[in-house]
Amino acid sequence: MQNRVRNVLGGLVAVVLAVFLPLAHAPASAYVTPTAPYSYAPNSYARYLDVVADNPDAELAGGFSTTLPTDPVELRAALDGVRAAGVAPERYGTLARQYWLAVGADNAGIDLAQWEPARGLEANLATVDKVYVNYLRLYNSHDGFWWTGMAGLAGMSFAAGFWDLDEVGGLLTVPGVHELGTGVAGALAGLPWELADSTPRDVRLLATAGPTLRQPDVDWYLHRLLVMQRHIFMDMVPMHEAYAAEGLPAVEELAASGAYDDYVVDAWRMLDEGSLDGRSEALLRMASREQNQIIADQWDAVAAGRGDLGRVLTYITTVGGAPDIPGASPLGQFRPLSVRADVGGQPTVLRTPLPGFNWADRGPRWEYIEQDLVPAFRSLVRDWPAEAPRHLDVGFRPRAEQNRILVRLPVFLGQMTTGWVVGPG
Repeated sequence: MQNRVRNVLGGLVAVVLAVFLPLAHAPASAYVTPTAPYSYAPNSYARYLDVVADNPDAELAGGFSTTLPTDPVELRAALDGVRAAGVAPERYGTLARQYWLAVGADNAGIDLAQWEPARGLEANLATVDKVYVNYLRLYNSHDGFWWTGMAGLAGMSFAAGFWDLDEVGGLLTVPGVHELGTGVAGALAGLPWELADSTPRDVRLLATAGPTLRQPDVDWYLHRLLVMQRHIFMDMVPMHEAYAAEGLPAVEELAASGAYDDYVVDAWRMLDEGSLDGRSEALLRMASREQNQIIADQWDAVAAGRGDLGRVLTYITTVGGAPDIPGASPLGQFRPLSVRADVGGQPTVLRTPLPGFNWADRGPRWEYIEQDLVPAFRSLVRDWPAEAPRHLDVGFRPRAEQNRILVRLPVFLGQMTTGWVVGPG
């Protein structure tokens, strides 16, 4: 069994690493908060009021509203105008979010008009990097922005996988999945039927549906990942930019529009207190908002998409998951798959290095983040502050290069090809 698994995984590593979790071609731009004078005749700002956010899930180019501009100078003039006129914040909530998003995109060097997931991976590859470079920039701009630091480090393995996919995707993605599916099918065929039948549905789907996967299926999955990356940026970055420029009142102004609930606003109040305990809780709450509110429905839809292939692709994502955060566990080590069954009347267990859950499922995804990922990052910045800059105050590209296939291959193969044991249960 070990030889079969080893042969299969050699060709699969690229696609596995390419699609994991949540490209520094140029340094991030300096922080700016555009300002502009405004001169409004009565009701001249009406077009900015009561605007419907018709792009709430980040599917399209532009901002929250496709009817509003994305120029931060123009948006700032409008925001100053409605504030001066004493308009209730709930009436200009979309304008405020669009403004702070535009500021964040400008600081990140991202053109919102060109950032469109439907254009595909190649067209968005540079932006993929800039998102994570910007998270690290925000972390290093304020000693309480722990969530952005965690997001930036986790993004290093994600971006590295995208680079590999861009270079060799046509060679290794679909064939790699086919080989893995065939290899898993062979491995299951070599087990006692009682153990094979007791393996989780995702593993059995990998064996049966994996070999049917085609390039459009992979392209669909990458598109969904690009959408989720954009959605997180659109939701979280405006709050960080607003706080960085104008403090807690600007975050509370955003919340008055109904876009943010008390759970996350209280996180900002805790962060604002400046205590380590407050920042720790803010980190956890922001991670929860990211995974349990912003993209939870999107993960559900992906897992249910394209027949059984959504489950196949999301499980492969889980197999390759290894965030580049010191002390964080690869997903397969956090909860390895064990299967128990009676074989010939004897309790028997199969232990594997595969993860015993699917990243797309809300419950186990949050358990991993809450119990492993957040504590690992919190320990780094809270308990080892002198060590943190070595991981967080470095160039994104050199660090992310360490996550590329050729660097990770020996360790990954070792993890995946050892520990397959059938024994008494």
